[in-house]
Amino acid sequence: MLSTCMNAAVSAFALTLALTVSQPALAAFADPIDTPATTNPHAQTAPLLAVAHAGDRLVAVGLRGLIVLSDDNGETWRQVPAPVSSDLVAVYFVSPRAGWATGQDGIVLHTADGGATWTRQLDGRSAAASMLAYYQKQDQSNPKVAAGLEEARRFVNDGPGRPFLSVWFDNERTGFIIGSFNIIFKTEDGGVSWTPWFDHTENEQDALNLHAIRRIGNALYVVGEQGLVMRLDETSQQFVKVPVPYKGSFFGIFGTPENLILYGLRGNALRSADGGQTWTKVGIPGEASLLGGARLADGRLALFSQDGRVLISTDGGASFSAANAAGQPWSLWDGTSLARGGIVVVGAGGVKNIAVLK
Repeated sequence: MLSTCMNAAVSAFALTLALTVSQPALAAFADPIDTPATTNPHAQTAPLLAVAHAGDRLVAVGLRGLIVLSDDNGETWRQVPAPVSSDLVAVYFVSPRAGWATGQDGIVLHTADGGATWTRQLDGRSAAASMLAYYQKQDQSNPKVAAGLEEARRFVNDGPGRPFLSVWFDNERTGFIIGSFNIIFKTEDGGVSWTPWFDHTENEQDALNLHAIRRIGNALYVVGEQGLVMRLDETSQQFVKVPVPYKGSFFGIFGTPENLILYGLRGNALRSADGGQTWTKVGIPGEASLLGGARLADGRLALFSQDGRVLISTDGGASFSAANAAGQPWSLWDGTSLARGGIVVVGAGGVKNIAVLK
């Protein structure tokens, strides 16, 4: 069962059954942090929540530690072992070999061979302990540090159930993980060690949930609930708030500095053509929440919706239209371009290739 903390942190982010599927009753509890993922004979149709390119390979992750790979442009998929059975909600590769996956229970997994094998770098227990130890050593007269210490104590008391919802690396050494209640960590050694960055945001008092982190051009953005958008100020090393005209949850950000797209609840999307200085509302057909977004290989922009539709923009995000009007019979969470055209999408019904005409 998902913890109460996870439900509170991810209910807005999920909006579908993907992270709330009941697990079978077990004779004895097996902590998913310490339990390797079981082999799933139906891995290709099991709930998958994120997909990424590892060079020519595709890697998708999902519920109960499921990790699947495709080496034939998404035609066939095979499951690979994972050291945990916690739900995995995000995956990112900085090179064809180096990648990270994050998820429920504060899990951070790392691969150095393109996703064939994975090791655990962090979990909720070690993350909470390191956050507490870090802020106990800092200057408590600093209000940001004091807020970090208070949240670290809550993190420890809550147990390991808090999720890391997104991951981003600039290179094989420097990266970030983010999650519920403003939890954010930075690494400068490829994930061997992690430093809490709770005090590096303009969110530490409200401690809003952080849903996605992405670099667009030279700017690193974090988006979250209640209209939270932050951009890293490289000089101060602080994530500072970016004013936006919407106060609902955002689930992601993508595009280019000239065509920057925010997307989230109830079909809401915003576009900036000036590097995030000003924003305008994008007309989206329907009101289904937008759970994923991707810039395709040919430059078009794609959004993936709760009602199973792929929405495509050919004008830099000024407008979107449904590429598959009927949609899939299940929610779409993420997608990416295929080498020979089309898109591979993942969601509550697994993985599927979709042809999207120009």
